[in-house]
Amino acid sequence: MSLKLRHLEVFNAVFETGSISNAALRLNLTQPAVSIALGNLEDELGFRLFHRKRGFFAPTGEALQLRGEVTQGLMALGRIEKRADEIRRGSARGLSLATNGALSMNFLPRVITEFQVLHPGTPIELRVHSSRQIADWTASGQIDIGLIDSPVPVAGLKSSTFAMECVCIMRQDDKLASRDVITPACLADREMIGINGDHALDRQLNQMMFEAGLPLHYRAFSYYYAIARNMVAVGGGLAIIDPINAKADLSDGVIWRPFAPLILHETVMISSRDHPAADIREQMQDFIQQRIAPFTLPGG
Repeated sequence: MSLKLRHLEVFNAVFETGSISNAALRLNLTQPAVSIALGNLEDELGFRLFHRKRGFFAPTGEALQLRGEVTQGLMALGRIEKRADEIRRGSARGLSLATNGALSMNFLPRVITEFQVLHPGTPIELRVHSSRQIADWTASGQIDIGLIDSPVPVAGLKSSTFAMECVCIMRQDDKLASRDVITPACLADREMIGINGDHALDRQLNQMMFEAGLPLHYRAFSYYYAIARNMVAVGGGLAIIDPINAKADLSDGVIWRPFAPLILHETVMISSRDHPAADIREQMQDFIQQRIAPFTLPGG
């Protein structure tokens, strides 16, 4: 099999635009050139990629399965071109970070800005994706530093784990605001904002309430801690979240209280073992560790 970059670009353009004409406009090619490239790719692969109907190209099941790999391949090639351009121009070595969401809104933007004050001229890219995808990117060298949930889903990565004590958040006018500590009994008659139902935090809370023989009522699920906080801010109920998002000073009327028994959130900072660490990467890892330390448990 001999796939060409142009084949992948054509596939991606047709997939996203839904037609040969729009793909041709995007790629600055003629429509016959796009049609020929798509036909050659299908011949090379041995299966059809699109259903053609009245000028609209709908992806086949095979195309949907292939899409992720094509996207990653084009991203990798884009990074090669970008890195080559940086080397050619002698520009500063950049950094790429990725997180699954917990640190993407109220932590990393501030950390990146503060780091760039100390290291001016350092371009930094931040991506948000699943922990598994970030681990794959990091292992292959597409990402310098990943921040994901524990456990690490890919072998062969350097990792540092930060254990944090989760807290309960509520509006400042909530009846529980007068309490020093929130316990499972406080949640029995309240509506909760979960993370995604199967998140490690949700599992810990579900088990705790089950063992105490107490009901647990989920009003909604948010996927990100920061979104759970936004939902609480507008009267969505209570939530148990990580201390970084809970304690952020956002002037949104949300306060936090300790929760007992202990519910843990573990963030893992990962980097590749197989790709040499540039000084700037190590400096950023140290900087992240310093900034996250106030939120971690002793020895965590």
